[in-house]
Amino acid sequence: MKNLNVFKKGIFCLVVLGLVFTSCSDNDETSGTGDLGQDTTEVQRSAEIDQVDNILGDMVVDAYEGQELSESGKGVYTSGIPECVTVTLVAEQGYRELTLDFGTEGCIVNGHLIQGQIVIDYTRDPEAQQIEINYNLFDFYFDAKHVIASRSILRELSNENGNPQFTHDLTITVVWPNGVQASREGTRIREWVEGFGTGVFSDNVFEITGDWTATFVNGNTHIYEVIEPLRREVICAFFVSGSFDVQRTNFGGLFDYGEGNCDNQATFTFNNGTEIPITLN
Repeated sequence: MKNLNVFKKGIFCLVVLGLVFTSCSDNDETSGTGDLGQDTTEVQRSAEIDQVDNILGDMVVDAYEGQELSESGKGVYTSGIPECVTVTLVAEQGYRELTLDFGTEGCIVNGHLIQGQIVIDYTRDPEAQQIEINYNLFDFYFDAKHVIASRSILRELSNENGNPQFTHDLTITVVWPNGVQASREGTRIREWVEGFGTGVFSDNVFEITGDWTATFVNGNTHIYEVIEPLRREVICAFFVSGSFDVQRTNFGGLFDYGEGNCDNQATFTFNNGTEIPITLN
């Protein structure tokens, strides 16, 4: 019975974290094992990486779309980036560089303290069907966690459904104040299904697909693949629907966000058909 309880707690840590599952362990934290305190720590670390990545992606897309709409002269843009962020533009022929500066003291964004800079650059071509948006983080901290990333987003004007689409590079490393470190890699495709062209960031809805791999300090590798597109309504803190497959050495299953309600409820179904309810933090 004891081994069964340990197994269940390990599973819970893996399925409760939302779209992104990335975690790590040191001598005081064992992934998927140990007492309840250790399991809670792993869940928290995984959820924090998810928060980091979602907000990073939002701000880069928001800054790019706002700049492009402003230069086009086709309307006024209402950004989701708070006023405490200093935005600086360097504009040269065919080139744009946007710096989002959160300051050394930091700025609160969606309830999180962010410090440092995001520097975004791209070659501007209003007629291009595809634009590569690059961004680098400098002295970047998210709730005191050091976030290290130099990534790109491929922005497509129109995909096969006629919608704008962003393909995100997921490579990222996060270092906590106590030295614990986690990383992941993969791709995420964000299709812009509602809100495009309104000039208001808060009414946007995205459907997300993709796959990624999480690598743990103990050497475990976990593979994830979106099965049903994850629907993200910007005004909601959780994905409102969609599912993804989780596979590792000892088990696997399907994580499902439900049928469209903005709530913290989901389910995980093991490969053998056993289903358990999940409450997201």
